[in-house]
Amino acid sequence: MREIPDGSDPVELANWLFDLAREGDSARLAAYVDAGAPVDLTDADGNTLLMLAAYHDHPETVAALATRGADVDALNHRGQSPLAGAVFKQADAVIAALLAAGADPDAGMPTARATAAMFGRPDLFG
Repeated sequence: MREIPDGSDPVELANWLFDLAREGDSARLAAYVDAGAPVDLTDADGNTLLMLAAYHDHPETVAALATRGADVDALNHRGQSPLAGAVFKQADAVIAALLAAGADPDAGMPTARATAAMFGRPDLFG
């Protein structure tokens, strides 16, 4: 993990927060969100902090962000949802965290439901 940015460059701080989400540093990321960092901060591709945490298989970070009001159905610029990404990665603990937070299996394109069917797991969403 690189050093904590001094905060003078907002882009550097944002990139550092995205790294925290990718690495699953739930405590640090939650502290920054609690201090005022936007919980639905997006990168250039429209991926939120929650999307990055989900895609990198960090269910605790997903839950921490969802508890703080992150949009569990926010789509990136490709129309993908965090839940569909978790299904694609076969990250069962992340799928469970997203569903517990109210994620919609029919959000995005392809939907998580369609992705589950493609991978032979239609049982994921009943």
